[in-house]
Amino acid sequence: MASNMKIQSSSPSFQGGISSALRSAKQRAMNAVPDMELSGNTNWINKAGEKISSAEQRLILGASALMSQPFIDAHNRNVDEKTRKVSVARTIAKIIAGTATGFAIRKGCIKAIKAMSQPRGANVPKWKSFFTPKDITKTNTDAFMQYRNAMGTVVALLVMMFTNFLIDAPLTKFLTNALIKKQEDAKGGNNG
Repeated sequence: MASNMKIQSSSPSFQGGISSALRSAKQRAMNAVPDMELSGNTNWINKAGEKISSAEQRLILGASALMSQPFIDAHNRNVDEKTRKVSVARTIAKIIAGTATGFAIRKGCIKAIKAMSQPRGANVPKWKSFFTPKDITKTNTDAFMQYRNAMGTVVALLVMMFTNFLIDAPLTKFLTNALIKKQEDAKGGNNG
């Protein structure tokens, strides 16, 4: 008698599955963003995009992070004062180390790609055209200059996979310790 009973699930069937729910949520988020049309002269946007390389973009991101993130850490009331101070020092150190090495490596890689992407010719050493695409004769076109920046950025990303551990981490630790020591020296000078 009891063995003839079937157990029924009380949960409603989920039509379409999780992927359908995710698509629906994504579409609702996209619908919430208002349409925008820029009017007037918008050439400055294109010029900025063409002229600002990833190295300069890294500087801009670093500057904005330096202006906002330490402030957020300093006003985190969920931790004690000492933890806040260490957090601020570590945040400042990470931003400075990351921005400095990121900028230097990106800029260096872009310059290296520029030096190694010269048009092929009889008087051009093979290493100077290592990154030059085939059939390139003019190096002053916008497309070729953007290629150099993009290739330099890609090479820099590969290099930064290693420099994160070799430069950023030790530099961050050094700067954090220096900032904490400076805070402690200032605190000791005020009490003495």
